[in-house]
Formats: sequence, C-alpha cells, structure tokens
Amino acid sequence: MSNLDRQAVPSLCGGRGFVAAEPVRELLSPRRVQLGESTEVRRLLPNLGRRMVGAWAFVDHYGPDDIADGPGMQVPPHPHIGLQTVSWLHEGEVLHRDSTGSLQTIRPRELGLMTSGRAISHSEESPRPHARYLHGAQLWVALPDSHRHVDPHFEHHADLPHVTAPGLTATVVLGTLDGATSPGTTYTPLVGADLTLARGAGARLPLDPDFEYAVLAMSGETHVDGVPVLPGSMLYLGCGRTELPLRAGSDASLMLLGGEPFAEEIIMWWNFVGRTQQEIEQARADWMTGTRFGRVEGYDGGRLPAPELPPVALKPRGRVR
Repeated sequence: MSNLDRQAVPSLCGGRGFVAAEPVRELLSPRRVQLGESTEVRRLLPNLGRRMVGAWAFVDHYGPDDIADGPGMQVPPHPHIGLQTVSWLHEGEVLHRDSTGSLQTIRPRELGLMTSGRAISHSEESPRPHARYLHGAQLWVALPDSHRHVDPHFEHHADLPHVTAPGLTATVVLGTLDGATSPGTTYTPLVGADLTLARGAGARLPLDPDFEYAVLAMSGETHVDGVPVLPGSMLYLGCGRTELPLRAGSDASLMLLGGEPFAEEIIMWWNFVGRTQQEIEQARADWMTGTRFGRVEGYDGGRLPAPELPPVALKPRGRVR
C-alpha cells in the first residue's frame, strides 16, 4: 500500500535514544488520511509523538467499510525502496500486482509480504466483483542497511501458525511468538501477531523483555494492561515486559507489533525508506523518469506520480518528534 499524501513530509526515524526502556502505556491517536478516491485510513505510525516500534515504521488501519456500491480499494502503481509491506485483512480481498510479475489475491488472515529491497513497484485494488466489506491493516517494516538492497520479491502465506489459550487465538503474522514462527521472511528480530479474544476472556501473553511493543486495536473493546484500547487506536508499551495482560469486554481483535529497537537512523519520505537525501532524491527521479522500478502489468489505469520534495534538507534523526 502507498502513502498517497500529495504533501508528503519526511519522517526522520530510528536510533535507540528515545526507546522507552521500561514498560509504559502511551495511547496514540490516529491521523485520518484519504487513500485514493474511496478509502480513508487511520494512520498510527508515524505518529506525532512516536515514529517506530522495533522495525515497524508505518501502520494504517482501515474499515470496516461498506464498499458494495463502490470500487473499494484502488491504489495505482507506485514505488518502494528499503522496506517490506505487510498486507493483513479481516474482511474483503485485495488484488496485488507488482513489477516482479506477482499477481495474488490476498484474503482475510493471509499474509501478503512484499520486500522492496533496492526497488519495486506495485498496485493494490479490490477485485471485481468484490465482497461487501473491507477491513484491514497495512504495515511497513524498515529494512536494515545490510539487507535494504536485496532483490525485490513477494510472498503469500495462507497457512500461518497459531498460539492458543482459553478465549484467545493468536495468529503469528511475522516473527516468533511463544515458540510459533511465521514462514514470512524477516531481516530484524521482530514479531507481528493477530489476536482474537472472546468476550470476557482474560489472558497473559508472553513477551520478550528486549523488544519494544505496541498493540493496534482492530475491533471490539479490550483492556491492555488495564488501559481501554478502542478500534483504530494504538497503545505503545515500551520495553522490559515479560508478559502482557489482556481482557476483552466484547469479542475483540488486536494486532501485537514488536521488535528489537531499530538502531539505525533512517529517512522515510513518501514510499521510500533511505539513509540520505541524495538517495531519496534519486529514487524519486528514477520513478518519475520510468527507470529502475519496472512495470506493473495489468492495472487498468496510470501510475501514481510522486509529490514534490520539501524545500528543506532531509537528515536522519531519532524515533520521536
């Protein structure tokens, strides 16, 4: 998925100077962003006060949207460098196309994982015909310097491992949780899991104290370490936790995001994650001139033009504004 902001501003992220070394309870409110002509998303990362959670650098939550009488998601071909995109659905379908030739329909609780590496372009759209409702999350993972120029590729994993407890089912989307490991390729120590809780259920989820964590509420009412977290909001939890208390006030779904704090400082602008202004400028120029990023075949429409770069110099900074 793309960042479609026409007034794109740089997010200067990374480094460990602002990682909460102890458990915290920091509730993050979303910013509403229009994605194409028909989809509005709630952007949780980057946030005004918090830029990353481990290597997780971008989080959008959307829906549930009734798209029965509309086109649904329509995101034209656009470029990426230096990151992985994670497509995760609770309702609906998304048709993915990319410049490596991938063509895949992603369905609820299936992992669509695209590694941009040195350069890729892709599109995302609701199939025709499509389901009535669309509900999901789109997330980016920053690639470390040692792997950010890998060959671009796409993975689709329909069968993912689960961790269960009374009233709780956790689907491991990326990384490892309680001994269960996703087949998705990762380049830094991290975890992403989809948690489903039954009404009234209480659980204590095991965590890695060396990771920092956040929880994104997808649906329902859940108390996370005693804090009520409503759909479309995110609770940042810091580091130093060995377990996470959860209690559901209704049937509920959450996404647990965590990872080893990302040590490198990065620049995230539009759909690019880089290290220098020159790298970002070159990626934008290559996209606008039609070089390096390949072609997305089969999409019915034109490519997405890049916004103008800001007039100020881009420099990598820390994790919070």
